[in-house]
Amino acid sequence: MLNKMIILLVEDNPDDEELTRIAFQESKLLNEVVVARDGAEALDYLLDPQGKGHALPNLILLDLKLPKVDGLEVLKRLREEQRTRLLPVVVLTTSKEESDMINSYNLGCNSYIRKPVVFTDFIDAVRQLGMYWLMLNEPPPAWSSN
Repeated sequence: MLNKMIILLVEDNPDDEELTRIAFQESKLLNEVVVARDGAEALDYLLDPQGKGHALPNLILLDLKLPKVDGLEVLKRLREEQRTRLLPVVVLTTSKEESDMINSYNLGCNSYIRKPVVFTDFIDAVRQLGMYWLMLNEPPPAWSSN
């Protein structure tokens, strides 16, 4: 039996969260979506300081402009930890700042996508990234055995 793939959506905007869920549904990507609504919640989930023992996600969709801990700091902390170092992280943001893109790649993001403003474009972008990262991408063996 195949394990259900988990997507961690780190997003503080409820509208963008809902659009992402709709995009996955319309794309027939029925994976479990776990939502962290700020950077601190994402780090708690991923670094598991309370020892809850939940599975790591197969894909992280990370907004940059987050309350408590921003997305760049989340990315930095993930890449510092052995357990989360190789997790695929796609920065999905509205930021048009070149420095955000450069810093994201310097900190080890796997992809940087600007959120399209038009609904149909947003749906298409999420569908494509889901198809690639969850169906086509081959994760490293050490990561896939988490």
